[in-house]
Amino acid sequence: MRPWTGSWRWIMLILLAWGTLLFYIGGHLVRDNDHPDRSSRELSKILAKLERLKQQNEDLRRMAESLRIPEGPIDQGPASAGRVRALEEQLIKAKEQIENFRKQAGDGPGKNQEILRRRIANGVKELWYFIRSELKKVTQMEGSDLQKYTAGLLEDLGHQQRSIMTDLHYLSQTDGAGDWREKEARDLSNLVQNRITYLQNPKDCSKARKLVCNINKGCGYGCQLHHVVYCFMIAYGTQRTLILESQNWRYATSGWESVFKAVSESCTDRSGTSTGHWSGEANDRDVQVVELPIVDSLHPRPPYLPLAIPEDLADRLDRLHGDPSVWWVSQFVKYLIRPQPWLEKEIDEATRKMGFKHPIIGVHVRRTDKVGTEAAFHPIEEYMVQVEEHFQMLGRRMHIDKKRVYLATDDPSLLQEAKTKYKDYEFISDNSISWSAGLHNRYTENSLRGVILDIHFLSQTDFLVCTFSSQVCRVAYEIMQTLHPDASSHFHSLDDIYYFGGQNAHNQIAIYPHQPRTGEEILLEPGDVIGVAGNHWDGYSKGMNRKMGRTGLYPSYKVKEKIETVKYPTYPEADKQLPQ
Repeated sequence: MRPWTGSWRWIMLILLAWGTLLFYIGGHLVRDNDHPDRSSRELSKILAKLERLKQQNEDLRRMAESLRIPEGPIDQGPASAGRVRALEEQLIKAKEQIENFRKQAGDGPGKNQEILRRRIANGVKELWYFIRSELKKVTQMEGSDLQKYTAGLLEDLGHQQRSIMTDLHYLSQTDGAGDWREKEARDLSNLVQNRITYLQNPKDCSKARKLVCNINKGCGYGCQLHHVVYCFMIAYGTQRTLILESQNWRYATSGWESVFKAVSESCTDRSGTSTGHWSGEANDRDVQVVELPIVDSLHPRPPYLPLAIPEDLADRLDRLHGDPSVWWVSQFVKYLIRPQPWLEKEIDEATRKMGFKHPIIGVHVRRTDKVGTEAAFHPIEEYMVQVEEHFQMLGRRMHIDKKRVYLATDDPSLLQEAKTKYKDYEFISDNSISWSAGLHNRYTENSLRGVILDIHFLSQTDFLVCTFSSQVCRVAYEIMQTLHPDASSHFHSLDDIYYFGGQNAHNQIAIYPHQPRTGEEILLEPGDVIGVAGNHWDGYSKGMNRKMGRTGLYPSYKVKEKIETVKYPTYPEADKQLPQ
C-alpha cells in the first residue's frame, strides 16, 4: 500500500478543499435568498466558481480512473478497491450537487419578488381607478372639445393599463415561476386537506375531543356555509373533531350529508363523558364535547378567527398568494363542499346543457331582499363596464372567439334585459335558478340546487364581477382560490372589499407618508396601522389611523396588508402520512 499513500492523501486534500468551497457557496446562496439584488450581482462570480469546480470534478474523476486497481494478480485487496469505489461515488454525488446548484435559480421566485410583483399590479390598478375617476369629473365640464379629448384620453390610458398588466402577467409565468406556483399551491392544499382529514377521523371517536356546530343559523345558504367554516376553523385550532348537526336543515331536511360528503367518515356521534357550552379554549380543556354558538355570540373570542392564518404556513402563503387569509378560508370551503355523486352528475349535465366554456366572465347581480338594506341597487350597465374591460384585457393574452357571460341573479327579468342591451355578448344563464332564488321559493331543495350551481359556475369563470356584500359572491370567490395558484385579483366588486362575517380587525400598514390635501383625508406615516373600512375603487380607501384615532381617506397604494398570524396546531402525525 505504500506507493498509494502520497496520491491518496493528495486526493483527499483536494476533496476537502472542494467540499469547503462548495459549502461556502451553498451557505452564501441560502443567506442571500432574501436579498435578490445582491444575489444577482454575485451570480456571475458564483457560476464561474461552479465552472471551476466542475472542471476540478472532471480532473478528479480522470485521476480516479487512472488510480483504479485492475482486476487479477495486481489487486491489492478488497479494502483498496472499496476505497476507490467510495471515491468514485463521492465524485458522482459531487457532480450531482453542482448540477443542483445550477438549477437552484429555477426553484421559484423569491418571496420579496412575489410581493413586489403583486404590489406593482395593485399600484397600477389603483392609479387607473384614480385617473379614470378624476377624468370623468372633467367630462362633466362644458365644451364638446374637452369632452371629446377626455374620452380619447381615457381610451388611451386604458390601453396602456392593459398593456402593463399583460406584461406583468407574462412576468409572473417566466423562468418556471408559473410551474412553481402550480406545484406550491398543490402541495400547500394537499398539506392542509390531509391535516383536516386527520383531525376529522380520529382513531377512537368515543375518546375524541369534539366541537359541535349546528348548521341552522337563521340566514341563507352562503351565510350558513360561512357559519360552518367558522366552526371548522375553531375546531382545527383547538384540535377538536367537528360534529356538524344538520338534521332538519331548512334547505334539505335529510341534512348536509344528503348533498355533500360527510365531514367525517368515522366520527359523527356527538356523545362524550362531558359536554358544555363554549367558555374559551383554556376553560374547556377538560370538557370532551363543546357546543359552539354563532360567531356573533362567541365569547371569549379565540385567536383562530379570520383574517388570521397559521404561523407555520405564513411565509409560504405570503410568497404564493395575494390574499393569504382568503386562501386559508378557501381550504375549509373546499373540504366542506365535496359533492355527493348525484350532485356531481347534475353539475356535469348542467355544464353540457348550458354550453359553459372559456373564455367566460361571471356576473352576479343581487336584487330582491338585500337592495336598500345591506346593499345598493346597481344597474346591469355598471357590471358590463367591468366585463368589457376585462375582455379587452383577456384579448391581449388569448383569442376571444365569443364574449361569454355567466349571469347569476335572483331577478328573473334581468336576463332578457341584458340580452337586449348587449347583443354582442352571449349570456349563459338558467332562469329557473333565478325564480327559485326569489324570497317565496328560497328555502327549498330546488333553491339549494340552484344556488349551488350558480356558485359553482361563477367560481369556474375567468373573472368575477359582483358585489362582495353578497355571501354568494364571496363563496364563489373563495372557491376560485382552490382552482388557481393565486386568484386573489380575479374579481371586481362594485361595493365592499372581501370580508368574512365575524372576522377580527382588518388592518393595513402605511408604507409611504401622506399629507392630507382635504379635510376628508388622514395623515399617514410609514409604519402606521390603518383599520380598513373599505376601498372606494377610485384610488382611495377609507380607514382609521389607529395611532392617531382619526378616520378618513388615504391613497390605496400607500399601504400594504398586515398579515395576521396565529399559532395553529401543526398536526405532525398527519404530515407524516404525506408522500415525501
